[in-house]
Amino acid sequence: MIDPMSFKTEILLTIILLALVLTLNSLSKRAIRKFGKTSAIDMNSRKIIFYLSNLLFYILAFVGISLIWGVNLKDFSLFLSSVLAIVGIGFVAQWSILSNLTASVILFFSHPLRLGDRIRVMDKDFDWTGKVEDISGFYLFMRTDDGRRITIPTNLVIQKGIEILKPEISPSETEPTKD
Repeated sequence: MIDPMSFKTEILLTIILLALVLTLNSLSKRAIRKFGKTSAIDMNSRKIIFYLSNLLFYILAFVGISLIWGVNLKDFSLFLSSVLAIVGIGFVAQWSILSNLTASVILFFSHPLRLGDRIRVMDKDFDWTGKVEDISGFYLFMRTDDGRRITIPTNLVIQKGIEILKPEISPSETEPTKD
C-alpha cells in the first residue's frame, strides 16, 4: 500500500523544486539581459543564450523530479550514460555543428569582438575586411569594405584569428572647425 504521507512529501518537494528552478531561470534571464546590454550583444544572440539557459534549467528540473519520485540512482545513471553516448555519437557525426556552437559561446563571452567593430579576418587566401553586423549561433555576418555581405562560420573566426581595426574617421571629423 502506498503511504499517503510520502506522496504528499513528494508533491511538496516537487513544487518547491519547480518554484526554485523557475526563480533561478528568471534571475538568469535578467542577468543575461543585463550582461547583453552592457556588452553590446544583440537580441538574436541573447535568444540563443536564453535557449541554452532554459535547457540547462529544464534538465536540472527533470533530474531533480526523477530523484524526488524515487527513480533508482543506479538505473538513472545507466539511462543518463546511454543518452549521453547517443548524443555524443550524434555530435561526432555533426562535429562542425558542435564546433560552431562552442565558438559562438567563446565569441559571446570572452572575445573582444563586438557588433559594429571593423575587423580583418586573418586569412592568406582571402582579404575579408569590414564591419561586423551580427553574430549568430553558427555564423558571423559582416559587410566588407567593398559592400559584399559575407557569412563566416564562427569556428573559422576562432581558428583564423581576427584583427580589430580602428573605426574609420570620416573627412568631416578630421577637418578643424571654423569659429
